[in-house]
Amino acid sequence: MRYFIDLSYNGRAYHGWQIQPDVTTVQAELNHALSTVLRTPLECMGAGRTDTGVHAEQMMAHFDLDTAMDSKDLVYKLNVLLPKDIHINSIKEVHPEIHARFEAISRTYVYKISRTKNAFKYQNEHTYTLPLDVDLMNQATKILFEYTDFQCFSKVKTDVKTYDCRIMEAHWEVDKNSLNFTIKADRFLRNMVRAIVGTMIEVGAKKRTLEEFREIISSKNRSNAGTSAPAHGLYLTHIEYPKSIYVHKED
Repeated sequence: MRYFIDLSYNGRAYHGWQIQPDVTTVQAELNHALSTVLRTPLECMGAGRTDTGVHAEQMMAHFDLDTAMDSKDLVYKLNVLLPKDIHINSIKEVHPEIHARFEAISRTYVYKISRTKNAFKYQNEHTYTLPLDVDLMNQATKILFEYTDFQCFSKVKTDVKTYDCRIMEAHWEVDKNSLNFTIKADRFLRNMVRAIVGTMIEVGAKKRTLEEFREIISSKNRSNAGTSAPAHGLYLTHIEYPKSIYVHKED
């Protein structure tokens, strides 16, 4: 039987989601907790990967188990065992061929910028107090919809076969003393959201024009884009799947 885990985590203490040698990762912590509670070696497969310091309000992962189990009881036991900065929201059975990564319809990220110095937000939002033209930044988001190839915002050394992404939503919103960028797409390249945000900050600061922003995307050259925004302001907030993936009907 295959199960989907819906979890959240604060990425500050982790070298990203994916297991790596000699560093602490979210996937390694979850594998250890699953194997301990279920008393059998288990490995989970994530819907994607988040970089060092990036947070997730919702990450999805799947694992396989030969026997039936009480999902609610497993959620409780995992949350007792896992570190306080990782939380299991739910575990649900899916059809055995469903893959957490490949069946995802879309992923949504939010990047959070604090517009004032704040003693409580500085670890989880990027502090940027210089003037920004949010209207210009929102005009830049509309340019994103003109393209599908975002190689200019991708990490250079990556093993992807295509740089194409279909962006479904992108916009900036002002929330009191915070500025939030929401972006939704069918897939994302490594470092893509942070590179977009860093470049759009330069547009908002009037260091780049809208036409230059368009030229950056057309160039397909990462060196032409802006510096990536810091990881601690980025949140994976939602991963969408067809409702039909679940064994038991979803509302």
